[in-house]
Amino acid sequence: MSTTPPPRSLTDSARPAPAEHPTDDGAFGWLRALGPRGRRAFGGAFGGYALDSYDYFTLPLTMVALSAYFGLNSGQTGLLTTVTLVVSAIGGALAGVLADRVGRVKALLLTVITYAVFTVACGFAPNYETLLVFRALQGLGFGGEWAVGAILVAEYASAKHRGRTLGAIQSSWAVGWGLAVIVYTMVFTFVADDLAWRVMFWTGALPAVLVVWVRRSVHDAPKATAAREQSPRKGSFSAIFRPGRDGSPGLLRTTVFAVLLSTGVQGGYYTLATWVPTYLKTERELSVVGTGGYLTFLISGAFIGYLTGGYLTDRLGRRRNIWLFALLSAICILVYANLPSGADSLVLVLGFPLGFCMSAIFSGFGSYLSELYPTAVRGTGQGFTYNTGRAVGAVFPTTVGFLADSWGVGGALVFGAIGYGLAALALLGLPETRGKELV
Repeated sequence: MSTTPPPRSLTDSARPAPAEHPTDDGAFGWLRALGPRGRRAFGGAFGGYALDSYDYFTLPLTMVALSAYFGLNSGQTGLLTTVTLVVSAIGGALAGVLADRVGRVKALLLTVITYAVFTVACGFAPNYETLLVFRALQGLGFGGEWAVGAILVAEYASAKHRGRTLGAIQSSWAVGWGLAVIVYTMVFTFVADDLAWRVMFWTGALPAVLVVWVRRSVHDAPKATAAREQSPRKGSFSAIFRPGRDGSPGLLRTTVFAVLLSTGVQGGYYTLATWVPTYLKTERELSVVGTGGYLTFLISGAFIGYLTGGYLTDRLGRRRNIWLFALLSAICILVYANLPSGADSLVLVLGFPLGFCMSAIFSGFGSYLSELYPTAVRGTGQGFTYNTGRAVGAVFPTTVGFLADSWGVGGALVFGAIGYGLAALALLGLPETRGKELV
């Protein structure tokens, strides 16, 4: 019997070949469009940022117990946060350079190991000074993880879906925050405060599981790797500060305004993230369980805000999305911090829009900063601008700490609104990048 296949008809020849990749339409089209390797990279970055968030929030959630144990005032507890954020600028900048020189995945692993080791070490601190040092060293890893993970996924994502893809990565911050609140509620319910804060830090060893999986399963995007390796100036700090020549814009202007943008957004965000748990316990006099319930509304709003902001940053553009939520976040802070006594039900209700707005503004950051820099210095540019903004923005929660004794925590929270105003002004010096191809 002949095995010769039948001739193809004109209809057969005109029929398009099956798509090499699944469709990118639908609610989860952005995830399918990443492909198998991209989805593994997404999983690594999502897990890394969630656990980064978990380790970060061990401090704000245990701050009242820490203050009592070591006999600290508000300024000293605020300094713990400031030192973490300031050192994170160094860690973020170094991780960005490392990502450009040795690859995204290797840099991601190093950052996760660093923040996990020193979070656990905080639980063994015998005094305030040692805790301050360990928290600073934790900031080295904390600062680099987001920038490296965001770039890793951005280089797999299509221009069409990059905003919502990176918005989904940002949502993992709320997942880690929520996990920290659940563990905090359980630990402080069943363990005495003097030991409970140490137990919280010891649970920071969770990222060790992620490290094993990422090392085996996640790889850099091939096209981005090839483009980076062909550049003679990869991972160069001087390149992101180079002024324009012969009419070209250069990267100096971009770097300066991106730092201002990051400073404003993170100054507002970390003011809230650091002091809202203390505000709820000291000025609203809520129990541990009550504080956890209020934070559930705040974190739920944050999670939905990240996903919504990711969608809007693709629809409205990067700049419009940030402008919109900078305004709404500032309004929410002013209302939330100035509710009259006895309005606890309103504090609960307003926690949702507050979490929603202050998170939706972050959704476009991963895609926006990635698109502002060329492949060879993308890690350096994003790591430096995001984390320098984080370090300078740390002045905001410190200011709240020093003013809390005289103004009250609620009154001092208004400084967060000033940060969002700075972010809105910084956008005047930056271009729109929606739809830009990275390689």
